[in-house]
Amino acid sequence: MRVHLLTKNIIEKYIASNMQSRSPLKSWLASIRGADWDTPQDILSTFSSADILGKGSQRVVFNIGGNNYRMICQYYFGKRKVSLFINWIGKHSEYSTLCNSGKQFTIDDY
Repeated sequence: MRVHLLTKNIIEKYIASNMQSRSPLKSWLASIRGADWDTPQDILSTFSSADILGKGSQRVVFNIGGNNYRMICQYYFGKRKVSLFINWIGKHSEYSTLCNSGKQFTIDDY
């Protein structure tokens, strides 16, 4: 199924305030445009460094730009498409802080 990124404008806003993230995030967007997923495992086929989060969260963490950036997204597999919502974007060190506090399963900044 095709992937429908519902919160793409969040990436543009993040790039505007973090210009060094432009190239890696644009590359990630290009990969999403061509993605065809039927199961969460297919996410890992497209992005081998991604991590599917547990606890029934339906979330995936993408490692972007040589692991310099992390993006937490929530996914929903529908009948005809996969909807992907961005919950959080930040630097790797900021993600580590989220993990230490256990917020990666519930954060919804956007």
